[in-house]
Amino acid sequence: MSLRNAVMATLLDGEASGYDLAKAFDASVANFWMCTPQQLYRELDRMEADGLVVARTVEQERRPNKRLFSLTHAGLEALAEFTASSHKPTAIRDELLVAVMAADSNAEAVKASLRERKQWAEAKIARYERLKAKLLDNRTEEEFLSEADRVGPYLTLLRGLSFERDNVRWCARCLTVLERRGARLDAST
Repeated sequence: MSLRNAVMATLLDGEASGYDLAKAFDASVANFWMCTPQQLYRELDRMEADGLVVARTVEQERRPNKRLFSLTHAGLEALAEFTASSHKPTAIRDELLVAVMAADSNAEAVKASLRERKQWAEAKIARYERLKAKLLDNRTEEEFLSEADRVGPYLTLLRGLSFERDNVRWCARCLTVLERRGARLDAST
């Protein structure tokens, strides 16, 4: 997958500025695709050159002019082609997993990293729950799913929640194992 596919999927919600897209990425897409604002702006320029998006300039009095991007017919076709293609399973590359694998060499440092990851995941869960409440807007999930124009953002949000909840459970389990192991080793010395 490329950044451009994530941008095109986000633009299905309608016309947006680069700033709006960066905020949308931070609020929802970040649970499965990370990028910096600079990467986003560079990709928008490439997409415009490739005819996948079109930009219009909106003049503003007290701020710099802004460009609003929208998908072209070619962009919609490219996105449809991407969704129809085969998608590879995710390969995990996580430095914390390497550290946990080597936990016997420095358990205290690994436990600190696990606590940090757990806190980070808990903060993301709280943010995702706020976004979920905003999307549902006092409706049940069934009501939302039957009324919403688009359900993709909600479904990816559910995956983000599941992923971070699993991170919290895994970190807690690792911490428990390392604490018990440390206590057992201390008792034997």
